Amino acid sequence: MIHQFFSKQFISFLITGGIAATVNFLSRIFYNQYFSFSASVIFAYLTGMVAAFILAKMFVFKSSTQTIKQSAIFFALVNVLAAAQTWAISMGLNFYILPALGFQKYVAEIASAAGIAFPVFTSYLGHKRWSFKKPS
Repeated sequence: MIHQFFSKQFISFLITGGIAATVNFLSRIFYNQYFSFSASVIFAYLTGMVAAFILAKMFVFKSSTQTIKQSAIFFALVNVLAAAQTWAISMGLNFYILPALGFQKYVAEIASAAGIAFPVFTSYLGHKRWSFKKPS
């Protein structure tokens, strides 16, 4: 299974994900001109997710047999699971694991970075197996 993370497809997934994250970040700034920060974060997340879906469909998982509707539903579900992972890992590291290991500085930053990084791998597998399933 680990060999999947050393593939051209995974590198493409990382690149398109980085582009989608940039879209998320920049669109939050745009939305914030018209909406509250809280609403802007939600709108930006959704904008980034749409960008991620389009980029993944066009450049990463080109040979998917799923319909657009099926792919979109599974894509959203995989992203909900990724958000839950991000939250759980970030919270666990921030409040329990890192303090127990004696970390005193940058605890929130380390916890947040780890929380964001971990779902990259599980999301890739989820999107590959469900969102953009290939012919069997």
